[in-house]
Amino acid sequence: MHKVIIVAAFLLGSSMVYALSLDDISPGDAAGGLREALLQGSGNAVSLLGRTDGFFKNPKVKIPLPKNLAKTEKLMRLAGLGQETDALVESMNRAAEAAVPEAKSLLVGAVQKMTITDAKNILTGGDDSVTKFFKEKTVTDLTQKFLPIVRKHTEKLLLAQKYNEYAAAGAGLGLIKQEDADINQYVTRKALDGLYKVIADEERAIRANPLGATGSLARKVFGALEQ
Repeated sequence: MHKVIIVAAFLLGSSMVYALSLDDISPGDAAGGLREALLQGSGNAVSLLGRTDGFFKNPKVKIPLPKNLAKTEKLMRLAGLGQETDALVESMNRAAEAAVPEAKSLLVGAVQKMTITDAKNILTGGDDSVTKFFKEKTVTDLTQKFLPIVRKHTEKLLLAQKYNEYAAAGAGLGLIKQEDADINQYVTRKALDGLYKVIADEERAIRANPLGATGSLARKVFGALEQ
């Protein structure tokens, strides 16, 4: 019941307050609590993913071969390219791990600039509302930051070069999606997808367990919403 009341008041921009504990929740507090939760979540996500094996040994975000290359993986291994295939997969994930720390400042900036409207959309949105917010605010700049780092990790691999050659030709014939025609673009996109996913998971964890929030305002807001 309290959750319904809080969200309704927040959406309507009501000046009314409701005693949920010792304090009252205002729209400003709701936005502030969410901001604290997202800062915590994004920081945790960067720490978790931006280290050795952050992607490579995390089945939730590990970057696999692109679909059109994965289809021929068995044939590649039979042709004696198993070692090269394994090296490519590891390199893709190492590239993502190296790139993620570059995201921290942009993620923090997006949260700090979050508006009341942004907060409303996140609090009342579906499971992908956090992902949508960060994609809208950071995906273009993060792609530019990630690409050079990813390229540095893959450019030395012959198989990655061959992939780009074949994929470019396939894209020209409409057989391969343009976004998958370059291995570096593919890895960058997958790295960002994994990053946004983990941030969203962290935010949901705080909603489920408000005591796990490091910010007092986040604990207050999400604790009230839990009632």
